[in-house]
Amino acid sequence: MIEMFSGAGLLSYAFTMEGFEPIQAVELCPHAADTYRRNLGPHVVQADIRNVDPVGPCDIITAGPPCQGFSTLGKRQQNDPRNFLSFEVAKWAELTGASVVVIENVAAFLDSPIWERLARRLRRLGYQVDAQVLNAVDFGVPQLRTRSFTIASKLGLPEITPLRGGCRTVRRAIDGLGSPAAGNDHLHRARPLSPLAEARIRAIPPGGDKRDIMKRRPELAPRSWWNVHSEATDVWGRMELDAPANTLRTAFINPSKGRYIHPTADRMITLREAARIHSIPDHWQFCGPDSYIARQIGNSVPPRMGRAVARAVAALFSRQTSRRAA
Repeated sequence: MIEMFSGAGLLSYAFTMEGFEPIQAVELCPHAADTYRRNLGPHVVQADIRNVDPVGPCDIITAGPPCQGFSTLGKRQQNDPRNFLSFEVAKWAELTGASVVVIENVAAFLDSPIWERLARRLRRLGYQVDAQVLNAVDFGVPQLRTRSFTIASKLGLPEITPLRGGCRTVRRAIDGLGSPAAGNDHLHRARPLSPLAEARIRAIPPGGDKRDIMKRRPELAPRSWWNVHSEATDVWGRMELDAPANTLRTAFINPSKGRYIHPTADRMITLREAARIHSIPDHWQFCGPDSYIARQIGNSVPPRMGRAVARAVAALFSRQTSRRAA
C-alpha cells in the first residue's frame, strides 16, 4: 500500500493490523514524517506530494488530503489552493493501478465541488465510488468525531461495520495514567498555564465551560465574551468523565479552542491522555515539539476507526482471491 498525505502514519498503522504492507508514504510536515519513520520504517518521503512520484504499482492507496478549506470551523475556503491537492490522489491511482483507493477527510468534503470532480475522475478510471460519514465512537473510540471516507474500488464496494470492544468514555480511556507529576512519560505532563488561565479553569465545574466563568467569576471574562455573537460556548470547557470526548482538533492544548480541560483536575488534558482518547497505543512514539504532536493527533484517523475501514477493504481482496481459486 501507498499512503499519501500520511501525517504521523496512524492510518497506515491501522492497515498494517489487517495485513497490509506499506511500501511508500509521503508527508510534508517534517515532524509528522519523523513520527511515521520512527514507528513504521524508512519508506516515508518528507516532501510536497506534487514533487514525488509513486515507487511503483500497489494494491491500495490511502490518503488524507488537507481539510482546512472544507472545515466547518470558520469560513470554508473553496478556492484554498490546498483543496486541489485532492486531485493528486486520482493521478496516483492511475499511475499505480491501485485496486482500491481510500480517502479520509472532514464530513463537509463530501458537499464540495472538489469531491464531485474527484469522484468523476476516479469513475473515469474504472472505479466504483462510494462515500460515507463515520463516527469514531461507533468503533470503540471515546470521541465524537465524524469523518468522511471515500472508497474508490475495482473490486466492489466494502461494508464498513462497527468494531466491538474498545472504550466509549473518557474515564476508561485515561484510566491508570495517574498524575502527570509522577512517572517518566514525557507525553504525560501538565502544560504550564498563565495565572489568568489557571483562575478561569478553577471556576469551571464538572462538565462546565466559559459560561460558568462568566457566572462565577465575571471579572475573569473579557468583554468579547459578553457579546451575544461571540465565539462558541463550548470553549474553555471541561470534558465529561463518563461520556465520549468532543472531537480532538489540532489545537486541543489550548483551553480557548474547545472542551479540552481535564474532567476533574484543574489543567488541560495531557498529550498522552489525548492519544488514549484517540485510541493511539502507548507504544506509539511521537516526534517534534508539543504543538506539533498535538497537530499529529488532531489530524490523524483514530487507529480503531481506521482498522474498521482496513478490515472492510481486506475483505474485498479476500473475496477476489476466493473467486480466482474457485
